Amino acid sequence: MDVTPTRSQFVRWRTATFAIFLASGLSIATWASRVPAIKLSLEISKTEVGALLLVGGLASIIGLSVSSLVLARFGARRGMLAMMLLFSIGIAVIGVGTDLFHSVPVVVVGLVMWGFGNGCLDVMMNVEGAAIEEQSGKTILPLFHAFFSFGTVLGAGLGVAFIAAGLTVLAHLALVAALIVVVAVVSVSNVPPRQAADDPSPSEGPGWRTRLSESLSAWREPRTYALGVVMLGMSFAEGGANDWLALGVVEGHGAPEELGALGLAVFSVSMAVVRVFGGPLVDRFGRVAVLRLLAVAAAAGLLLFILAPSTPLVFVGAALWGVGASLGFPLGMSAAGDDPARAAARVSAAATIGYIAFLAGPPVLGVISEHIGLLNTMYILVVLVAASGLFSGAAKPLPGAQVGAGRR
Repeated sequence: MDVTPTRSQFVRWRTATFAIFLASGLSIATWASRVPAIKLSLEISKTEVGALLLVGGLASIIGLSVSSLVLARFGARRGMLAMMLLFSIGIAVIGVGTDLFHSVPVVVVGLVMWGFGNGCLDVMMNVEGAAIEEQSGKTILPLFHAFFSFGTVLGAGLGVAFIAAGLTVLAHLALVAALIVVVAVVSVSNVPPRQAADDPSPSEGPGWRTRLSESLSAWREPRTYALGVVMLGMSFAEGGANDWLALGVVEGHGAPEELGALGLAVFSVSMAVVRVFGGPLVDRFGRVAVLRLLAVAAAAGLLLFILAPSTPLVFVGAALWGVGASLGFPLGMSAAGDDPARAAARVSAAATIGYIAFLAGPPVLGVISEHIGLLNTMYILVVLVAASGLFSGAAKPLPGAQVGAGRR
C-alpha cells in the first residue's frame, strides 16, 4: 500500500519533480547550444551534424521503448536516478569527445547515453507527475511541462553566457553535467517510494516479470491508442514547429532570417504561457472541452500561418499554433494516469506514442517537403491536429478519477 504523504512531503515531492523536468530540458539545450563549436572541433559537415542529431533521436526512441522494462525492473525512483546520472555522464562524454579526442565515435557514445537516458526519464517523470496530479486533485502536468521548457531556456541562456566567457565545450558540458548530478541526487531523495510506480523492494509485491507483463498489457487497451492519436497529432504539431516553423517564415513567406527566429519565439512563448496557466482552465471546463478548443486553435493557427498574405498575420498564426499545441501532450499524460494502479503502464505506453511522433515527425515532414514544398506539407499537420480533436473524448476522466472532469 502507498502511504499518503504529509503536506511537507508532498511539497518536496512536487518541487523535486519540477526540478527533474527542468533538468531534462536543461540537458537538451546544453549540448544543442554548442553544436556549432562541436561541428568546428570535429571538422564535420552539416550532413554529418544531422547524422549526430539522428543518433541522439534514435537513442531517445529506444529509451522510450524500453522504459516499461526499466520501470518494472527498478521502479521509478531508482530508474529516474539512474537515467539522470546516465545522461549527465553522456553530456560530459560529448565534451570529452569534442575537446580532448576530437573524435566523432566518442561524441556518438555520449549522444547515445544522453538520448537513451533522457528518453527513458521522460516516461518516468511523467508517471511521477501524473501521481502528483492525482494526489493533489488538480491539473498540474501542463506546469511540469512548462518547467521542461524553462529548462531549455536556462540551458540556452547558460550556453550564451559560457560561450561569451570563453569556456570550452568540455568545461561547459562538464559543469552542467555536475549540476544535473546534484539535482538528480537531491530530487530523487525527495520522491516517495510508491507501489504504483513499481518502487517496492523485490520482497514486496509481485516480481518484476509480472510487473512487466502488467505494464505491457496497456498496449492491448483501445483507450491507449485513442489517447495516442490525441498526443500524436499535437506532438507532430509541436515538433514540426520546432524544426520547420522558422524556415517556413523565411522560405515560405520570404521574410528575413531574423523574423524566422522571431516566429519560433512567438510560438514557444505562446506554448509556455498556456502550459503555465492551463491547469486551472482544465479544472474549470474539463479536459475534453479544453482539448477540443485547443485543437481548433491549432488548426486555425496552422491554416493562417500557411495562407497568411502578410508577415503580421504569419505571427498571429504562429501564436495560435503554439496555444493550440500546448496542452495535448501533458493532458494525454494526465488522462493516461487517471487510474493510479495502472498509471505507470498507461503513461509509459501513451508517452512512447507521443514522443516517437515528436522525434520522428519532423524528419518525415522534411522528406515530404522536398516534393511538395514546406508550406504545403504543413497541411498534414492540420489533418493530424483535427484528428487529435476528434479523438479528444478518449481523455474523459475514468470513473473515480480526481482530475480533469471540470466543475459542473
